[in-house]
Amino acid sequence: MTMQQRIESTLGLLQPEHLQVLDESHMHSRGLQTHFKAVVVSQQFEGLSRVKRHQKVYGTLGELMGEFHALALHTYTPQEWAQIDAAPASPTCAGGEKQPQAASRKLQG
Repeated sequence: MTMQQRIESTLGLLQPEHLQVLDESHMHSRGLQTHFKAVVVSQQFEGLSRVKRHQKVYGTLGELMGEFHALALHTYTPQEWAQIDAAPASPTCAGGEKQPQAASRKLQG
């Protein structure tokens, strides 16, 4: 199982209505399966600040967090997601484009 798949599987515990995990390692110079972006839309984020949402995701991932270098998080309630329907694009790292662009997988929860 790839790191991307492990992250997706674990974040499924948040019962997301929308989950997208992208391997963005190709944009960085640290190697494969090191940099990820996660878009998580869950009712469990209702009433939580951005910091509390991120803490909830980190807590859900637990020890898995130590197995990769970076995770860009975009966390939304279903109501917020309905208004924007897309997360911001990630910037390219100064040392990026070292690896071929990895395929992304989009999951609907």
